[in-house]
Amino acid sequence: MAVQQRRGSKHRKAKRRTHYKLVKPTLTTCPACGDYVRPHRMCECGNYNGKQIVPEAK
Repeated sequence: MAVQQRRGSKHRKAKRRTHYKLVKPTLTTCPACGDYVRPHRMCECGNYNGKQIVPEAK
């Protein structure tokens, strides 16, 4: 089992953790209803890529 031989510095720890960050999701607007949608996903209104995929419920 690996055992640490020396204490690592704060700077070394911070360099290792540079990729631990939150990123905002990319959002686009639906051309039909104007709602925000993640890319390559169907909107709640049933549109995808400018086409009506799922008929709207009445």
